[in-house]
This record gives sequence, C-alpha cells and structure tokens, in this order.
Amino acid sequence: MAAELVASAGRAQSRGGIAAAAAFLERATALTSDSAQRSARALAAAQAKRDATAPAAAHELLAIAEMGPLSDLQHARVAHLRAQMEFARSRGGDAGARRIAEPASQLFHAAKQLEHLDDDLAREAYLEALVAAMYAGRLGEPGALANVADAARAAVCRVPESHRPIDLLLSGWANRISGGVTAGADALRVALELMCEQARQNDGHASLWMPLGLAIVPESAAAELWDDSIYHQLANAVVRKARYAGALAVLPPALVYRAGVHVQAGEFATAATLIEEANSIAAATGYTPLKYHSLSLACWRGIPADAAGLIEAAVADGTARGEGRVLGAIGCLTAILYNGLGRYEEAFAAAREACEHEDRGIYGWCLIELVEAAARTGEQQVAAEAVQRLEERAGASGTDWGLGTLARAQALLAEDERADSLFNEAIERLARTRIVVHHARSHLVYGEWLRRVNRRGDARRHLSEAHQMFTRMGAQAFAGRARRELVATGEKVRKQPVVAGAELTAQETQIARLAGDGLTNHEIGAQLFISAHTVEWHLRKVFAKLGITSRRQLRIVSWAS
Repeated sequence: MAAELVASAGRAQSRGGIAAAAAFLERATALTSDSAQRSARALAAAQAKRDATAPAAAHELLAIAEMGPLSDLQHARVAHLRAQMEFARSRGGDAGARRIAEPASQLFHAAKQLEHLDDDLAREAYLEALVAAMYAGRLGEPGALANVADAARAAVCRVPESHRPIDLLLSGWANRISGGVTAGADALRVALELMCEQARQNDGHASLWMPLGLAIVPESAAAELWDDSIYHQLANAVVRKARYAGALAVLPPALVYRAGVHVQAGEFATAATLIEEANSIAAATGYTPLKYHSLSLACWRGIPADAAGLIEAAVADGTARGEGRVLGAIGCLTAILYNGLGRYEEAFAAAREACEHEDRGIYGWCLIELVEAAARTGEQQVAAEAVQRLEERAGASGTDWGLGTLARAQALLAEDERADSLFNEAIERLARTRIVVHHARSHLVYGEWLRRVNRRGDARRHLSEAHQMFTRMGAQAFAGRARRELVATGEKVRKQPVVAGAELTAQETQIARLAGDGLTNHEIGAQLFISAHTVEWHLRKVFAKLGITSRRQLRIVSWAS
C-alpha cells in the first residue's frame, strides 16, 4: 500500500497535484514499517509538504525522518530543507523567526555539506544562500555575499559544461559579485533565455527557484542586463507554469514578479489585481501576505497619504527582520514618490541613502532617482558621479532600456545642444521598450527643459504627451507635475475624464476581465481560488458599478491600464 501511494504521488506531481502528492507521501510514511525506508519517505514527504505550503507538517515529517537511520546525503538534505524553511519563515514576518542573516548562513553551510554528496543540489543550495545574502544586504554579515559568491564560483567551475539554468544563474551572479558590474552577463542572459523556454514547455525544473522567493534571481538579472523583453517573457512564463502546476507556494511570488513588470509598463490596475490575488492566495494557505508591492504602486501613483504609512511600516518591518535589500528598495520608491511630487530635497535624501549599498537588481534604478533629484537640487557633483556609475551598468547593456535611461540621465547634466540630442535619444529608445513609466518621464523632463530654454511650442507637445501618459496609467504625482509645467507654458489643461473600471476593486476588475474574455464562473473561480458563488456575487457588483446588464457588455468596456 505504501509503495502504491509513493507511485501515486509521482503521478500526481507530474500532473501538477503538489498537495495530493504531499498527502500520498505523508500517508506512505505512516504505513512504512522499515525504519530506513520510512525515513527516506518522510524526507520526500517533508519536501512535498514544504512545496504545498504546509511548513508545520513538513517540520513534523523531518522529525520522523531523523528518528531512523540516515545516510550522509540524507542528513545534508535535512539540514538544507530546514534552512530553506527557516529562510521562508524569516521573510514571512513570523514573530519568532530569526533575522535573515542567520538562515542565510544555514543555507551556506548546507551547500558546503552537500558538496561531493549531491553536487547538483549543492549548487542549488549555493544559489539559495546567495539570494538570502542578497536579501540581507546592508543588514547582513560583512563580506557574507562575497564569501558565498567565491564558494559558488568554485562549485560551478567543477561543472564547466553544465547547461542547467540554475547553474548558469549561479555562475553569472557569482562572477558579477566577485568580478565587477559587467562580469557574468553572458551566463545570466543564457540562463534567462533557457528559463523562458523551460517554462513554456512546462519543464518541471522551471520553477525550482520560486518557492524561496528566488524570483529576485532572474528578476534582478533581467534588471542588471536592462533587458525588458526577457523581463516580460519570464514574468508571463512563470505565472503560467505556477498555475499549470497548481503550486500554491510558487504562485504568489510569481504573481508579484509579474505585477512588477506591469508597473514598469504603466499598467497599474493590472498590477494591483495581481498583487491582490497573490495576497489572497498567501493568506488562504496560511502564509503571511506578501509585502512591499503595494508600496511600489502607492509611490508610483504618487499619493503621499497612501504611501507615507506604508513606507514607515515597511522600514520598521524590514529593519526588524534584517532585510537590508528592502531598505534599498524603499529608498528608491520613496525617491520616485518625491521626484514625482517635485519635492526634490526629500527625493535626494532618500535616493542617496538607497545608493549607499549596491543592492543587485535595483541599484541602477536607485541611481536614476539620485541623478534627477541631485540635478534639481544643485548637487551637480553627486549627480555626475551617479551618471558615471549608471554608465558602467546601463551603458554596457547595449539595450534600448539601458541606453535610453542613460541618455536621459546624461541629458539632465549636459549643455544645451548636447542635452537636446540626448533627450531625443532617450525618448526614441524607450519608446521601443515596455518600460512605459520611464518613456513618459523622458517626455516630462524634456518638456521641462524645453520650457526653460523658451521653446514653448515644443515644450507643450512633450508635456502634453507626458501628461496624457501619466494620467492614463494613474501616476497622479507625475501627471500633476506635467500639468503644472503645461500651465506655465500658457496651455489650458482640461481635467481628464474617469476611465471605465476606475471605481472597481482590484478583484472586481480581474473577475470582470476574465468574464469579458468568455470564462464561466466556475473557470474564473478555479483560476482565482474562489467559489463560483463568490464570482457571481462580485459580477453583480461590477454590473451595478458599470451600469451594464450582461457579460457580453464587459467585452466592449474600455478598461483602465
């Protein structure tokens, strides 16, 4: 019976039934009399329970595994799994959890323990340790990230011909951390391309890096490469993969990763919908809802009253858990908020503090905010140094995202004739990307510059474009800044009408979109993990708010981005 359950678990897992596989393995453990076999099955069941977001059951199964005889490899796997769960606990805000630096150290030691026992798993553990050290950031142990990177490079060198995306990611990141800002780019790019391909093919290894919050590995790599195409492809692929697999531990971080891509595309309503879905799933499965992503939206939307409390709470929470990377991200987002509002002194203070530590994947974005704030506050030397650091990173990318961003930063400090050329280059390059928020900002700063050199007709054209783009996406602070500049040129600016769907909640918007696409209530409920009755209840509210009477009418509603 136990053997049949193990076989059934394998079949269930191949069809995306992670929770069922975990239940089968747990029952198989209880039915196994041989102590060595019971320990092996308990260890497999613990892994499955972790993947199925049941950490309490996973801990119990690990205790059962340790009661029987274990090989050196099994002991190492137990240590690895405990370190994984401790890291997840520390990131979940559990009051009894340790600061992130401690599970980061545990993952590092687990990786060392696995070497020569299971080298593939050892390299995966090194990648996890690298990520944990990245999360700890400025609040971690001094030199911890470099130590992990050095050990990881040595582990990767033993398999120079590996084509596993995880190995390529590890190689790329380890070389970038140890070898400088341009090292490891080729390995990172190949790794991301392979990940996209595996996710499209529903390869079982495609989401291995997601359960521990490892989304920052590919996400940060795409940002370091300034490659919006891979950024977009991977975000869509991992959500499809997570839904197909039914992996509830994987889906929330996949959803918020994709939400971040939508924020960069100026699609704030879609991002809000994805974040709400991620929080609902996390709460329903007993995990602490994911944090900080709502802060990103609040800062880009530019509503100080909404953002202030979130910023304060996020700083306190990140500090308490030792998550230094969060402090860098909060500084960047705070600078975005205040740059949008035109409160440049506050933006400068936030961006400068964020740039005191190089948080991989977001440091370049921090430099963008520092350049603009420093240029507006007369801190020309600071701005020039930030542009130089941005050139070393974005300038080496060869992409329209990176080169367009750099051109705009350079334009803010350039002489008039050179500035004009650089602003135009920034607009042209960013128009070819999905990074709509910075395309709009390029129109804005160019329009501001044109007004100051008394080219009012040209200024109106670019400021009007910026104002329309920011208004459509819901970036109120930047839209207000563009409006003030337009008024200063003598232009009369009409108040923009409210677009359809603006008064819907994020979940109502998502349900309405899916219904408009032709999905039934049962299909919508299955995708959003709610009942068909709840879907019907939300649709009645949607119809009342939009003044429509049928699902067919949803297909012609002009939705907000």
